[in-house]
Amino acid sequence: MAGFRSGRGRDSGSAQGRQYPQQQYPYGQQQPPYGQQPAPGAWPQAGQGQYQGPPQPPGGPGQPEYFGPPQGGDPYANSPGHTQSFSVQDPYGQGGYHDGVPEPPPGPRLSWKELLSGIVLRPNRTFWQMRDYPVWGPALLVTFLYGLLAVFGFDKAREDAINTTISSAIPYVLTTGIAMVVAGLLLGIVTHTLARQLGGVGSWAPTVGLSMLIMSLTDAPRLVFALFLGGDASLVQLIGWLTWIASGVLFTSMVSRSHDLPWLKALGASAIQLLALLFLIKLGTF
Repeated sequence: MAGFRSGRGRDSGSAQGRQYPQQQYPYGQQQPPYGQQPAPGAWPQAGQGQYQGPPQPPGGPGQPEYFGPPQGGDPYANSPGHTQSFSVQDPYGQGGYHDGVPEPPPGPRLSWKELLSGIVLRPNRTFWQMRDYPVWGPALLVTFLYGLLAVFGFDKAREDAINTTISSAIPYVLTTGIAMVVAGLLLGIVTHTLARQLGGVGSWAPTVGLSMLIMSLTDAPRLVFALFLGGDASLVQLIGWLTWIASGVLFTSMVSRSHDLPWLKALGASAIQLLALLFLIKLGTF
């Protein structure tokens, strides 16, 4: 009995005086039963990464494969508690398609110099870029100056302005300039209204302002020759017809891009303004 007690005391004393390191187990796993060794590779060894668990199918249990994390992306993208970011392309903010043709993205607002030169040299890109910007300043000023010169494009009006005194000619010329501004505003509003009736979605201020600029800039070459040759000269009449056709192309392009309309509907929306310009200005019946 004494030996047994001494043996138990020796075992008890040796166990109490010895410190064993505690084994760290991954979260969610319990210590295996006493006497059972853990499976090889189940717990990380020194210098290895954390245990990731057994491999799972891309979609997880009971989920289709397309719900799984993307290759090379975030492995927790579609797991509970995690969301995966995505983006939606904006056809106006990042460029889009118009009638199947790719369009450049709208950029910053153009200055008046870039606007005037762009209508002549780069009309499609300019109309697309300025579809949401009002252009009242350049439109009113250019149309008023065009109206001042429009008097000299008609033979009878030019003779009346030249043969009268300066005090009488100045009010006559100023009145014509104001009348051209009012006519451009009214015709632009008509074009915008027709475009809306045909399914257009554009704003009225850019449409009216751009239509006034197109009306004035396209007729400027005819006025330059009419100042020296007269409005009834054959060359002036030919230039008038050519510039009228060019204005029709520009009107159609502007309405098409400002209102997201196909070319035929855009041409129909511009028809009344084109006919008014032809009979009131181009043919000399103003």
